Amino acid sequence: MKTRFVLIEPSHAGNVGAVARAMKVMGFDDLVLVAPRWPNVLRRDEAIQRASGAVDVLAAARVVPRLDDALDGITHLCATAMTPRDFGPPTRAPRAHFGELLGRARDGHGETGVAFLFGPERYGLSNDDVYRCHVALSIPTNPAFGSLNLAAAAQVIAYEWRQALGGYGVDTPADAPDRADAQAIAGVLAHWHQALVAIGFLDPQAPKKLMPRLNQLLLRAQPTVTEIHILRGIARNLLRLRPHPGEQAHKNDPV
Repeated sequence: MKTRFVLIEPSHAGNVGAVARAMKVMGFDDLVLVAPRWPNVLRRDEAIQRASGAVDVLAAARVVPRLDDALDGITHLCATAMTPRDFGPPTRAPRAHFGELLGRARDGHGETGVAFLFGPERYGLSNDDVYRCHVALSIPTNPAFGSLNLAAAAQVIAYEWRQALGGYGVDTPADAPDRADAQAIAGVLAHWHQALVAIGFLDPQAPKKLMPRLNQLLLRAQPTVTEIHILRGIARNLLRLRPHPGEQAHKNDPV
């Protein structure tokens, strides 16, 4: 589905750059500015600095004089408005609305292009711009302080939309440690059972819940293979250090 971010009359070049960055980290690159305060906003230093690596999004962005010029190929308009408008579209949280929108698409009744509209920093979208949208997206925030910076709002919308589309997997470092499997866990528990009995810490006739508790401890810890080797090495040394029966009797002889 075509995805476009539309900034209507943005007044701060830095915010434009920050929105470009918010879009790029979520994999979007279609940015349109409607009647920005600065005609050369895409080339201003503040925009380039705040884009911080997303200058390609700025380079590909369009500047148009009217909102109508920003909506080619778009079939679903989402206003970003914290305050519901009388006679306006329904107000929805982004996550709930995106789920329904993509559900309709999977059923063959979806849209071919979606645009997210963001209003001027000082006063937000006009009523007329909100009225022409299919939905007003309201980001759930602290009721006592719900004001979001333009770039912050764009980042939240971009993230929620990307998640709805399937999201990105979290990369696992190549050198991530291998977690010990269930067989290794059982092996170290058996080894520790033997060692704890040998040093007299565990009474095999009355073990109570010691071993099940150690089992749960290991499951919560999710030890690596290397850590299992360490634990088994400790158990081996405990077994080596255990006194032999004759030595124990000698130690107990009266002086």
